[in-house]
Amino acid sequence: MHENDLPRFSKLQQQDSQVFQCLEHEMGRQKDGLELIASENYTSAAIQEIVGSVLTNKYAEGYPGRRYYGGCEYVDDVETLAIERAKKLFGAEHVNVQPHAGSQANMGVFMTVLQPGDTFLAMDLAHGGHLTHGMHLNFSGTLYNPVHYGVRESDHRIDYDQVAKLAREHKPKMIIAGASAYPREIDHARFGEIAKEVGAKLMVDMAHYSGLVAGGIHNSPVPHADFVTSTSHKTLRGPRSGFILCREEYAKDINRTVFPGLQGGPLMHVVAAKAVCFGEALEDNFKTYAKQIVANAKTLAETLMAGGLKLASGGTDNHLMLTDVTSIGTTGKVAEKALDRAGITVNKNMIPYDPRKPLDPSGIRIGTAALTTRGMGTDDMKKVGEWILKVLKNVEDDKVINDVQQEIREFASAFPVPGIER
Repeated sequence: MHENDLPRFSKLQQQDSQVFQCLEHEMGRQKDGLELIASENYTSAAIQEIVGSVLTNKYAEGYPGRRYYGGCEYVDDVETLAIERAKKLFGAEHVNVQPHAGSQANMGVFMTVLQPGDTFLAMDLAHGGHLTHGMHLNFSGTLYNPVHYGVRESDHRIDYDQVAKLAREHKPKMIIAGASAYPREIDHARFGEIAKEVGAKLMVDMAHYSGLVAGGIHNSPVPHADFVTSTSHKTLRGPRSGFILCREEYAKDINRTVFPGLQGGPLMHVVAAKAVCFGEALEDNFKTYAKQIVANAKTLAETLMAGGLKLASGGTDNHLMLTDVTSIGTTGKVAEKALDRAGITVNKNMIPYDPRKPLDPSGIRIGTAALTTRGMGTDDMKKVGEWILKVLKNVEDDKVINDVQQEIREFASAFPVPGIER
């Protein structure tokens, strides 16, 4: 690491050299490699600064103007800023910015709408859904009764006719749209129609693509859903946390569920960082960023397919793609490790109708949000795609992998990581 990279951590270096060393190594990994995990991104220096600020010292149970602690006048201001900016950004009637993470945001909606044992309809995890959409070991699968829809085997697209059929058959109290590994734009209006027909509440989990919604690249779920949940990182490029959008009629119930139903005091340093994040997303250049994420993903997808890789659904509409690496003779587990050795970070992932197991599936999931943040464009994605192909076709060749790693290290040096000085 360069000596100018870590000046603001001098106190940490003096007090705890072991933790400082871990930080130093991680910063080096982020600078020298290519981050292609679809759920990760880089925050701005301003967001990193506020997350590490004195706001971490403040307890603030309750909501602005109705706290259970004194001394909250300034954190009231910052939480109100976060709420108003999120309302403007997404056109929402009500926003709760206190959930610690996306899973807690989802849990907040579950506990507001459902009673234990109630039925809900959501996307199958094996087809691209999320743990909190009814995975059997998750709270959503143990406390409630999930029914799952999936994608068609023929084209790996959501089968809206199947969704409607299951909704009519099972009469779920809530329907969930949204996914963590689905590379196509979701038809929120169609989900809204289905939910209305069967009298179900509609929750949209837009955690992965909320930045694309904010940037006007994807259709917004807000006009069609009763509740919309999201993380504030991923494509939105904020701190690791969550938030809930909902109609005004559910505001009191959602607030009561989040606090005191689920959580105690909010993390005010993170709430403040969400305010900064929403402010950044309201700027015109964020729309340019969101557009570039998708352009980069399409270029990378085309490069990989041209090199012999199969992609779930045959491509992508958003920031991510699911790649079937068995099409070139390897597995997701092997691919993830080989790419990691070359300085390319991805995650192994099941593909729809995967015959393999989750710990060594057929695919890997790849996303372009983080590299786009570093300033990479479509020409750069072609290079990244060629490196991925080279590694995947030579997973046991140490020389090839080491050569790629050196090329990537040199390439990455031209693209600064926000918040890390060069």
